[in-house]
Amino acid sequence: MRTSACLLILLAGAIACTQPPAERAIDPELLQRATLLTQDVIIADGHIDVPYRNWRTREDISQTTEGHFDHPRAKAGGLDAPFMSIYVPAERQQQPGASKALADSLIDMVEGFVASAPDKFALAYSVADVRENHTKGLVSLPMGMENGAGFEDDLANVKHFHERGIRYVTLAHSKVNLISDSSYDSVRTWNGLSDFGIDVVREMNQLGIMVDISHVTDSAFYDVLAVTTAPVIASHSSARHFTPGWERNMSDDMIRALGDNGGVIMINFGSMFISEDSQKASDKIWAYASEHDLSFDDEEMVAYMAENAVLSDIWDVADHIDHVVALVGIDHVGLGSDYDGVSWLPVGLEDVSTYPNLVAVLLERGYSNQDIEKILGTNLLRVWSQAERVARAS
Repeated sequence: MRTSACLLILLAGAIACTQPPAERAIDPELLQRATLLTQDVIIADGHIDVPYRNWRTREDISQTTEGHFDHPRAKAGGLDAPFMSIYVPAERQQQPGASKALADSLIDMVEGFVASAPDKFALAYSVADVRENHTKGLVSLPMGMENGAGFEDDLANVKHFHERGIRYVTLAHSKVNLISDSSYDSVRTWNGLSDFGIDVVREMNQLGIMVDISHVTDSAFYDVLAVTTAPVIASHSSARHFTPGWERNMSDDMIRALGDNGGVIMINFGSMFISEDSQKASDKIWAYASEHDLSFDDEEMVAYMAENAVLSDIWDVADHIDHVVALVGIDHVGLGSDYDGVSWLPVGLEDVSTYPNLVAVLLERGYSNQDIEKILGTNLLRVWSQAERVARAS
């Protein structure tokens, strides 16, 4: 999901007073254990939208910023490999060449993050890079492209973006494109993948780019599984079980199929992805803004959000992890926070410094250190490694 940086800040201010109930407070001893664990293992978050946020409002992410991600808070939270989302808005699809141009410019930006702070950040083009950067104390910045529209209508662009460092691609975003139908779009042009989309998936397999099925329709998801020769990811999706009828999240049957494929669903932290009540509140807020022709920085809108926003919390997020584990086991779930891209976040998971809070809840629920290490990053790194192996064998 995508919102303006202004909206994110306003929402944070409007609902910052919300706190978890006292009976659900985090155990201090478990939090201490969790903090030590997050500093030891590799945390790989599947989806963080700082490039597009920074494209709109330039900030120095090597220092503390007003967004959800920056270097000081990444280090505090133990975050090692946040996938930088190279986000291409659907409206760019209307102008030939515009999607590719924006994607290239955002990749330039990520390269600039590293060039301006080489003592803090490093690019990562492989699992080996992530592990090496971790030993050096550097935050890796691998990249995933959100919306395959960046490929335009040219299969050669798949190789172009692989060469530029893209290691996963979300096939569509909020509108149908030349590759796939979108779960947010009522228009179902292809009833799944297009013929071009099938070719794109095959080319991604050959090059070692992970296929990301977040945002696509159910039909497109199953089309991908019928074509791919490598495991796939859902870089920032949650369980539809908790948001009945919402196609943007994954159904139980889809999660089982993803597990059979060897893939990973990476839980989106956005409250609307986690809780049905939060989702309904979000729909109400957006409808009010549309009905009254209000922007989200209007005083009336800020007040309306403060009154009507419903936040989930870290225990709700842990429920999604529990649900996936019950369906397909510990090897097929990860984290795809959507930091800097969602409207509001769960209490206890407000920014990238807060991963230890979630880990403390998982420890409380009986997850072992090894289980938690898989959730935090090993599962994603396994799928990435498998994509690399498939490419080498092609």
